[in-house]
Amino acid sequence: MSTREAAATTEAQEPGSRIKSSSPRQIPVVGVVTEDEEAQRTFKPMDLNRVIKLLEETDKDDLEEKQIKSVKKLMECYQNGFPLRDLAQIFKILNLCAGKIENQPRFIESAYNILKLCGLPFLKKKASDEITYAEDTANSIALLGDLMKIPSSELRIQICKCIVDFYHAEPPKKHITVNCTLMMEAQAASGICVHLNDPDPSGQLLFRSSEILWNLLEKTSKEEIIQQLSNLECLLTLKEVFKNLFMRSFSHYDRQLRNDILVITTIIAQNPGAPMIESGFTRDLILFATFNEVKSQNPLVKGLKLSNCYEDFELKKLLFNIIVILSKDLPTVQLLIDGKVLLALFTYVKKPEKHKIIEWSAAQYEELQLHAIATLSSLAPLLIEEYMLYQGNARVLAFLEWCESEEAFFSHGNSFHGTGGRGNKFAQMRYSLRLLRAMVYLEDETINEDLCEKGTIQQLTGIFKNIIKSNDKEEAIVLEIQSDILLILSGLCEDHVPRKEIFGTEGVDIILHVMKTDPKKLQSGLGYNVLLFSTLDSIWCCILGCYPLEDYFLEKEGIFLLLDLLALNQKKFCNLILGIMVEFCDNPKTTTHVNAWRGKKGQTAASLLIKLWRKEEEELGVKRDKHGKIIDTKKPLFTSFQEEQKIIPLPANCPTIAVMDVAENIRAKIYAVLGKLDFENLPGLSAEDFVTLCIIHRYLDFKIGEIWNEIYEEIKLEKLRPVTTDKKILETITTASENIGKMVASLQSEMIESQARQDVQNEQKVYAKIQATHKQRELANKSWQNFLARTSNAKTLKKAKRLQEKAIESSRYNEQPPNTIFHQTDIKGLNTTVLSGRVVTVESTPARLMGGPLADTDIALKKLPIRGGALQRVKAVKTVDEPKKSIPT
Repeated sequence: MSTREAAATTEAQEPGSRIKSSSPRQIPVVGVVTEDEEAQRTFKPMDLNRVIKLLEETDKDDLEEKQIKSVKKLMECYQNGFPLRDLAQIFKILNLCAGKIENQPRFIESAYNILKLCGLPFLKKKASDEITYAEDTANSIALLGDLMKIPSSELRIQICKCIVDFYHAEPPKKHITVNCTLMMEAQAASGICVHLNDPDPSGQLLFRSSEILWNLLEKTSKEEIIQQLSNLECLLTLKEVFKNLFMRSFSHYDRQLRNDILVITTIIAQNPGAPMIESGFTRDLILFATFNEVKSQNPLVKGLKLSNCYEDFELKKLLFNIIVILSKDLPTVQLLIDGKVLLALFTYVKKPEKHKIIEWSAAQYEELQLHAIATLSSLAPLLIEEYMLYQGNARVLAFLEWCESEEAFFSHGNSFHGTGGRGNKFAQMRYSLRLLRAMVYLEDETINEDLCEKGTIQQLTGIFKNIIKSNDKEEAIVLEIQSDILLILSGLCEDHVPRKEIFGTEGVDIILHVMKTDPKKLQSGLGYNVLLFSTLDSIWCCILGCYPLEDYFLEKEGIFLLLDLLALNQKKFCNLILGIMVEFCDNPKTTTHVNAWRGKKGQTAASLLIKLWRKEEEELGVKRDKHGKIIDTKKPLFTSFQEEQKIIPLPANCPTIAVMDVAENIRAKIYAVLGKLDFENLPGLSAEDFVTLCIIHRYLDFKIGEIWNEIYEEIKLEKLRPVTTDKKILETITTASENIGKMVASLQSEMIESQARQDVQNEQKVYAKIQATHKQRELANKSWQNFLARTSNAKTLKKAKRLQEKAIESSRYNEQPPNTIFHQTDIKGLNTTVLSGRVVTVESTPARLMGGPLADTDIALKKLPIRGGALQRVKAVKTVDEPKKSIPT
């Protein structure tokens, strides 16, 4: 409902006239100062350089008070906005205030007030100011981004508001002449309300009174005004006024006034203490909301009919809305049952009937249909018996079937509820699924069993698959639909193996499809995060515990996809993914898949989990040295929060801080997963990983010791003296826990030292390799220089030749066996250092004539020649001259 001016400020109007509300205008970033505003001294002179100089001073005792006072004067001077010509100095002052916040927190208020005025349009006196001061303005606005690093949420929120106000700010509201605060203090709201139905010959009383009530609600404490109107007398008066207007509204003026009264009533109904039922107003409102759909013999609505005019259409939506608000008061439930509200709303849960005359236009009916289904989502969980009595599940599933069908339907998508549904049935599908989700979340076995018997699991799986195939452009609404489908399936299948089997491999396939979504889309803000959460929930509820589906999930590399998501290192998903991993590791086939996974740069699953552990401990403030080694052996797992919190004696049924720590971070889950993978045989770990693994391996021992230590401290705080035996046991346990810490720290030290020695050895090997490489290069260079010398100097070549011959001769065997023929292999007179020898020409009988070396064996008969059949012995050979073949010896 739009803001209205107070009745006292309006001029006399005729009874049929209304004040037209205008939507908030968008104010410009730069405003123009008119002559009138200049006359009112909008550009008040102020010495900004003096303020800057004062803020820069640091050596006076009472300086802070003077500085803050000067900034306050600045605010008063520029309460209408900052001129463009002064922006550079103003933002310098803002920067100085921001710089003082760390040591002088009082300057937060000063910076906050300056930022608040920055949301107003910057002012210009001359037309050329925008061009002249464009660079100063840009630099000033850029400074707002730098101020975001100030650790003050209040300032950061104001900076964001300031930037938004550049484009979407409402103009400053002028003070009205009626003093609403004084009227509120005088209980004017209830005094005016009880006289709404008084005789009024002028016809202006109701109109003026409602306007005043609106101004009181908008311009004073809304809660206080609601409290003043939440009495039986006021509600009885409003009830009578509304009934009269409802039954006798024939003009546009009357209908609009009727709707205004209903909106005021809706605001009052938000107060749980308002006697809506006692006044009978709730019963009448339910009757007015349902008489069109459910025939009633009540004389109040006999012969009454709503038209399709805009005011009646708005009335219908307002009635739906107030029923939802009234339903929050549990005694209203019986009135909803008596009024057959669910039956009335279910009349909209059906496909539009062709050739049927209805009182609403197509666009109006669509909006009412969506609003009715949204109302059902709030009311149906309160009225389970009526929901089942009216076959709610069957109606919704039939409607969903129509939503999925290819039957022609042009959706207008004009309303809030129709967002994203223009030209399709997505809006209807979205609200139907929301209704089903609300009913499934009740965990009522009667409802869930009925849904499963009607084939809901198969139907929803089919809808999901069809959406995947359709590739629709309305991305946000499609993602919401997919998320709701998965949440409904999770609710139906949780702790129910037969239903998981119905979910089947088709269901697993859609889960795998979502898990393969591009990780970049998770930052798009369209709803991919919600969809991924729903998907992980459906893995937990629909797959885990059903061994055939677990095996199928593993076969389709589902564990790889889970680890890929875990490697994204998004904290919001880690806890849930690790919980799923813990459960999956109960399946003996999982370990192989986990160990086989490789991430970026060959990272293994074990290395990833240990890295997550280190990051978690860093965020929790656990004390570790630069190598990841335990510092405090008495409290090896203590977080900074545990250090800050003092141990307080608690009842036995209340978890202590040490116990709560197990559930509040992911360390316990990482321990469980690595434990099921076997701590001893984890691949791909670095020395740093092994140091951290020592702590993880002993997580349970450390946690048990931590809890016993809490018990011991609580006993001391309660000044109890345990018996000698118990005291010895407590001391033994705490000592044993500390010894484990020392043992782990010692083992970590050994690992660190061993790694240091290994690093030195590796370094020496690298240096040796570098040295060998350099030596090889030197030899190669020397060989090249010798080669150049031989090729450029004949004497050097001859000398090299003699040395070569001498080396060859010395290498020969001097004593020759008897009857041997010595063949000279070198050629005399060659001036080369390249080894050379004689070439012997051998003439031999061609192989094709001799049959080859295997011609006389049986093997030849089994081998196929390259051409023709098997080899055969040649009986008669015709002599043919063959070319000579040269063979080097």
